[in-house]
Amino acid sequence: MNVAHAVGDALARCGIGTVFGVMGSGNFLVTNAMVAAGARYVAARHEGGAATMADAYARISGEVTALSVHQGCGFTNALTGITEAAKSRTPMVVVTAEATSPRSNFFVDQMALAGAVGAVPMRVTSPEDAVRQAAAAVATARDERRVVVLNLPLDVQGLVAPAVEVPISPAARAVAPDPAEVERLADALRRARRPVFVAGRGSRGSGCRAALAELADRCGALLATSAVAKGLFRGNAWDLDVSGGFATPLAAELITGADLIVGWGCALNMWTMRHGRLIAEDAVVVQVDVEREALGAQREVAFGVVGDVRAVAGLVAAALGGVATGYRTPEVRRAIAERGRWRDEPFEETGGAEFIDPRTLTIALDDLLPAERVVAVDSGNFMGYPSMFLDVPDEHGFCFTQAFQSVGLGLATAIGAALARPDRLPVAALGDGGALMSASELETVVRLGLPMVVVVYDDAAYGAEVHHFGPDGHALGTVRFPETDFAGIARGHGFEALTVRASRELDGVAAWLAGPRSRPLLIDAKVTRDEPSWWLEEAFRGH
Repeated sequence: MNVAHAVGDALARCGIGTVFGVMGSGNFLVTNAMVAAGARYVAARHEGGAATMADAYARISGEVTALSVHQGCGFTNALTGITEAAKSRTPMVVVTAEATSPRSNFFVDQMALAGAVGAVPMRVTSPEDAVRQAAAAVATARDERRVVVLNLPLDVQGLVAPAVEVPISPAARAVAPDPAEVERLADALRRARRPVFVAGRGSRGSGCRAALAELADRCGALLATSAVAKGLFRGNAWDLDVSGGFATPLAAELITGADLIVGWGCALNMWTMRHGRLIAEDAVVVQVDVEREALGAQREVAFGVVGDVRAVAGLVAAALGGVATGYRTPEVRRAIAERGRWRDEPFEETGGAEFIDPRTLTIALDDLLPAERVVAVDSGNFMGYPSMFLDVPDEHGFCFTQAFQSVGLGLATAIGAALARPDRLPVAALGDGGALMSASELETVVRLGLPMVVVVYDDAAYGAEVHHFGPDGHALGTVRFPETDFAGIARGHGFEALTVRASRELDGVAAWLAGPRSRPLLIDAKVTRDEPSWWLEEAFRGH
């Protein structure tokens, strides 16, 4: 067995069950070794797409996932997806071949590049240490929630590896919360009259929803999430949905009225708190996180609690004792029931003969599509409409790869999420810019047989720039484009497709849903383009 085989075998034995990638000469042997050891290989058409598929799969499945790429250009092609995953603390191992000779066309400093984008760089340095180093990469990704870039030098891969036992380590145990910090949070909740919980990515673990809901019941807290945790409290009568730029007017009003805001596994960053405008001047802000250095990193907090969300919530609930009304008045409950969703807010229809209002479009799709869905959203001016008008059943129904705010990740996100949850209808919401950037992965959707719905919100422009610079009189010829026949492009890849300019043209969606769904469906929606989205206005105002 050579080093490439030994590393691939060790990665699979340490828990890598799924690997995404684009095959090249440098990663061929190690990838096939992973497959031979039981891992599933999913081929993408571009390394950037493969990286985001792996990221999304890990987020939805909760498993450490692998990305396999060729040395040099294969690795650099994947860097945007790797950066998004690194910023999001996705547990992922990037297995990349590496050219270590400066004379090679493929040579770049991959260790430096990995570190520069926030990943953990590692390298297989010898046959004797190869298996141990592969196992360490998986353990680091799992226990520290990090992207690990495992470099596999070409001149080491072919060396003979000694037969050694794979050192499979158990998952690291969570640090027990400090009783004094738990009591301080319990005391703050006892004093609070209008508490609000904002749960983030760190609250998506097993049992977190139930633990937070029980604690909120005891102290009378309202429940909200960051965008990445959308759906966590779905079905709860006190759910405000997403906090931040996507928040409904009612949610923004109630969060601003809080006298105590507790962030649970949530950074409380500028997007989630609208650059601080959702925090009243006299409100107490508390943060719960597994890492002490995360406390107060995005904004000043009164104090923090180090610990796992589920464990801290359970201990605080036990310490509270009685039950308080808190923010949960009949008036608030009635307001949430009547105005808790964006579709409950009245709006003036902007559609006409040529274009459909994106709100009208998305509300109609929300009514048509099955409730059991997993939604992935690309970046752009359109993104608030599918994010807030398409409902999801729980926190596993929304995959939001937006930590790097890169356009073009949405389709690959949907593919990774679809493979992680084959029991749900995958929905990819894209702008026209992101759809064209990622069009090669349409073939991947068809080849994998995914019954996906792809919705392209086509405003024939980079809408964010149009609405940001247009009001100041700037020339916009560089960010406007002719209309693209996305339906035609999709049919060429093997999709069913329809072009939509009015609600009546959505009848084809119902027909597709009723049929065998043997081919994926693309909806080429020609949306209105004269007004900026509400969330974009909020974001630009913050800058």
